[in-house]
This record gives sequence, C-alpha cells and structure tokens, in this order.
Amino acid sequence: MNTPTNILFITADQWRGDCLSAVGHPCLKTPNLDRLAADGILFKQHFAQATPCGPSRASLYTGMYLLNHRSVNNGTPLDDRHTNVALEARKAGYNPLLFGYTDTSVDPRQCAPGDPRLQTYVGVLPGMTPVIHGDFNSLPWLADLKAKGYVVSGDLHGVFKPKEINPTNKRRGITFAPAQYKKEDSYTAFLTNEVIKHISFNQKQPWFIHLSYLSTHPPFVVPEPYHAMYDPDTVPKPLRAATIEDEASQHPFLDHYLHNQQGLGICYDYDPKNNLELDDVDVLQARATYYGMMSEVDAQIGRLLDYLEEIDAYDNTLIVFTSDHGEQLGDHWQFSKFTYFDQSFHIPLIVHPPKTKKKSIRGQQVNAFTEHIDIMPTILECIGVDIPTQCDGESLKPFFDEDHSFNWRQEAHWEIDFRNYTNWQAFDLLPDQSALSVIRDNHYKYVHFTALPPLFFDLESDPNEFNNLAQNPDYQHLVLQYAQKMLCWRMSHDERLLANTKLTETGVIESKPPRR
Repeated sequence: MNTPTNILFITADQWRGDCLSAVGHPCLKTPNLDRLAADGILFKQHFAQATPCGPSRASLYTGMYLLNHRSVNNGTPLDDRHTNVALEARKAGYNPLLFGYTDTSVDPRQCAPGDPRLQTYVGVLPGMTPVIHGDFNSLPWLADLKAKGYVVSGDLHGVFKPKEINPTNKRRGITFAPAQYKKEDSYTAFLTNEVIKHISFNQKQPWFIHLSYLSTHPPFVVPEPYHAMYDPDTVPKPLRAATIEDEASQHPFLDHYLHNQQGLGICYDYDPKNNLELDDVDVLQARATYYGMMSEVDAQIGRLLDYLEEIDAYDNTLIVFTSDHGEQLGDHWQFSKFTYFDQSFHIPLIVHPPKTKKKSIRGQQVNAFTEHIDIMPTILECIGVDIPTQCDGESLKPFFDEDHSFNWRQEAHWEIDFRNYTNWQAFDLLPDQSALSVIRDNHYKYVHFTALPPLFFDLESDPNEFNNLAQNPDYQHLVLQYAQKMLCWRMSHDERLLANTKLTETGVIESKPPRR
C-alpha cells in the first residue's frame, strides 16, 4: 500500500461498541460513521485494554498492555522511557497535532520542582503538538463561547449546566434539558471547526491530526435538537438483574462498587453514588440523551468527511475512529466504566485505509478480536515506520488485504487497577492486590482478581453475564484451563524491550520475533 499523505486519528470518549447503526443498533442512527465504515473496515469485536481514560489511552498511544506501561490510573505517570505513536510518527516527518486531550500524566522524574505539569493528569502526550488542548479549563472553547455572547464563569464543568426548563412530559428524565449553547457552538462543533480551519491552511504537507472529542463523556447534556432526538420509550432497556441485591450477589467487588459508584454524574452536579436511586424514567432518558450526543458527534464527523472530499484529501487519508472505553449506561445497575463487564470495554473501531481501490475490502466487517494495542502498530506500518519492540499489539494492515488466512488472536484481554476507585481496605487488600484481569473469547469469559475470588461466564448460554460459574463443579476444568491461559498470556507479554537484544563480537544484534 502506498504511504498515506494524511492521518486523521479520531477518538470519542466513552462510546460503546454496540452503538452504531452499522452494527444493528435498534434506534441509534449514525449515518456518517456508517458511511465511513462502508468505505473502510469495521472491526466488530474491538476492545479497550483498561479503564478509566488515562490507562486506556496509555495503551492506545503506546501499543502496550497495562501490565507493561503501568500507568494504572488517571494521574499515574506514563514512564518517559516508553515511546508512543506521536514520537514514532515524527520519524516519518509528521508533526502530530492535538485537537482535544490525551489524559497523559507526565513522568515527574523529567520535571523540575514546581513544574505546572505535575499538578494535573490531563497532560499532553509527548510528541504531540497541542493546537487546541482540552484540559479541565478548555480555555479556547470557553473564550469562543464568551466572544459569542454566552455567560461563561468558572471552569469547563460549569458550562455543562443545562437550561432550566419546566418539562410537561413526565416521561422525560433529569438529563432531558438541552445545553445552554447552540449546536453550532458546542465543544464538538468547536473542535471540528478548528480542525477544518487548520487543514484549510495546511494542504501542501502531509498532516497528522489527533481529534479527541470529549463527548460522549458525562455529564449527559447535548444542545437542541439532539437532546430530544430519541424517545426514552423507544430506547433499549438496561440489561440488569431483577434487583440490585440479585446483581450484587454475583461477587464482593461488584457488591461494593454498586453501592460506591464512581465517575462524573449523568448530569450536572449529580453524585454518581446516587445512581441506584435513579428511577426508570431517568435511566431511559439518560440512554436517550447519550444517543443524542452520539448523533451530534456523528454529524460533526460528517462535516469533516465532507470537507476532506471537497479538497480532494479523503482518499489520501488514513482515518481511524475509536473510543477510549465504553459506558455501562445503566446495564448491571451502574453507569460509567469501572467494572469487568463487556459494556465498559467493547468499543467501536473503524479504519479507512488510504487509496483503497479493492471493492472487496471496502465495507467489510471483521469479527476477529482486535485491541487498542493494535492501533499504534497499524498507523506506523501504514506510514512506513518500524513498529517498536515495546508494542504488545500488532498491525491490522493484513485485514486490508483480501487474504485473511493469517494467524490472529482468538480472544480479548483487559485489566482494571482499582486501588484508587474502590476502597481496597474494605476487602483487606494491599493497594498492589487491587487489580483484575480478563480473558474473553467467543464462548467463555474469565475474570481473575489478584486476591479475590474469580468469575467465569459461559457467554453462549449467558451472553449478558449474570451467572457466575466459577464455583460450579461442572465448570472447574474450564476455570483451571482459562486461569492457565491467562498466566500464559501474561508470561508471553512480559516486558521484552531488551530481552531479544544481544551484544556480540560483531556488535548489537536485535531480533523481533512475533508475539504469536
């Protein structure tokens, strides 16, 4: 494949993998992402490696599992010795530009005392040039709103306070009120505008743009008309046990988390610890508003695709669309992304290879398991840069060809380090014991806790993960088998940066054997 001229790397925050009309969502409409998928490749079983945002993005940008990069939580530094997709792209002559955020916490060993980067976890990935940096203040957008006459005070969170309305329809819940700003003035529209403006003045040289939307991250608020686009009576109902007590009985970790939920609330100034008090009206409305936010993002991506076609750059651009992680959205009686269920880790991935001429490749939907660690190797191979030894993932470029007879992974893996998001002392654990790892294939799912009992699900008979079979005698041989598979996975992905390097009489020799 020819080297692409441009790279457009788009992330939308907290976007579930089942939320595309291209994969059959019952009510959500995403015509522009469907259009991108029809002209590229949709990976239907794509999974994040970690939650929350910081650890997940560390895997996305470095191509490494959490067990190796060890940026385990928001605010945990990303070791400066690790390279990343931006630093590597510079080797091909690109200047990677950031519109949005990367949630990268700087390595304090590289900073002088008092360095302001040590006071925030929403730092910029090394190698990225921030054109618009969306930190907690997001001053460029707030300044834009103020210049347009909006009353702006405080920080980014205050802007998400919705309009005050008196709803007359009792079917509408607490997230129904629209945003104070118009759709053309939203944060999503602002970032899209800035990307288009930049490209309009920089068409002669190949560009690398990382567009990192905040939506669909809570609080769930969206401008008119998107706030009312989906009727809560028609959205899918949450998948959950009959009662909170039934759900909590699955595992001690789940019991604790359900009653101590984390993350931003579903609406302005709402405490997530009160999620269990939400009634059905509020839960269904939250789902409807979430879909409205997706439709807004989809519309803005459509503007961007239209512009690339207008300037004859679309066919010469590698486009990647994904998310950092998913969202429970009321499933299993919870919101946010801090438990082991698929909804928190299954996310979309659409890749539009540049100059794709083979009609048999365009529009294909891949069912193989792909992971966030594969995206950095994919981008690098497409621009002719060697994939670093540190990468645990592999390039998806073989899927761009017609021959799919190559060897590929048969499962997905993810991890959560919950030392900062659950009271580990409640379980009599040490901080370093507050972790879980998951291995999930098309039939079974095994969840291993460092110092708590495991879980095991038969996904063929129980696709929604309600029945923990870890203590069922009929499944003991499978629990042992999957525990062994997880151990083998971890051992085969131990950090190997210098393991295949040897000093000899003729100098340094490095081999790069495949991961599989």
